Amino acid sequence: MTTGRHTATELDPSLDDYQLASALVREAGQLALLMRMGGLQGTRKTSVSDVVTAADHAAEAYVLEQLQRCRPEDGILGEEGTSVAGTSGRTWVIDPVDGTYNFLHGSTYWCSAIAVKRDDSDPSDHRVNPVADPDVLLGAIYQPELDKLWLGGDEHPASLNGEPISGSGDLPVGQICAATYIHPTWLADPRTAMPWHAAAVSAASLRMFGSGSCDLGRVADGELGCWFQHSCPEWDWLPGKAIVRAAGGDTAVVQVNGLNWFIAGGPTAVGELSAALTSVPQFA
Repeated sequence: MTTGRHTATELDPSLDDYQLASALVREAGQLALLMRMGGLQGTRKTSVSDVVTAADHAAEAYVLEQLQRCRPEDGILGEEGTSVAGTSGRTWVIDPVDGTYNFLHGSTYWCSAIAVKRDDSDPSDHRVNPVADPDVLLGAIYQPELDKLWLGGDEHPASLNGEPISGSGDLPVGQICAATYIHPTWLADPRTAMPWHAAAVSAASLRMFGSGSCDLGRVADGELGCWFQHSCPEWDWLPGKAIVRAAGGDTAVVQVNGLNWFIAGGPTAVGELSAALTSVPQFA
């Protein structure tokens, strides 16, 4: 496949799902990086910090083309608009560039991510379903500029660049670092500000880097202790969820004031964050 002056690899359909996912995120990430080196501009989506670039679209188009050739019976869902119904009961969920604001502004803290999920009962709702947290089979996350590839799932122990990882242990939130993200506009809304504050003050320290999948990879390998964020679309949640769980960690989704909060870490931290988020007054 050729995108502009960049040529990406045609992948072998005989690769197993983990090999294919690894190759897809690696190729998509490298394609995006090469395009950034050639010069890019961003287009605002919902806010000045929510942007999309030609690299997002090109990387997603590459993954779509490869999956339609290598896994023609599977569904495909992408952040930048891809939606292909499948017949296998499985869907590949694509985030071609997670952390686009970071990517556009020269930071290394961005990645390409992909997951395979079992199809849910409502295929038209791929974002925040108030009752469903889809069953994820595998996840792969690649941070190109640091050459870090996290991989894990039901049939593959979590790994970073092929080496086993197992999180930071089962410690209370008060003893570990919590990664999170909340847009400033949400901090002006007590429906989100109050639960976020309750969880944030329970942690030993906070980090806010701007790429949920990069954060979740680091929860899986132990660099970060735990993570929480509200209203995550599936492409921001499922790749990291699969890897955290494959590393022996826990995940949860809790609803507060009509919004879902997504949590990952050791079992104790996940339980404590869940309790903190749900401890605040509920608004009608």
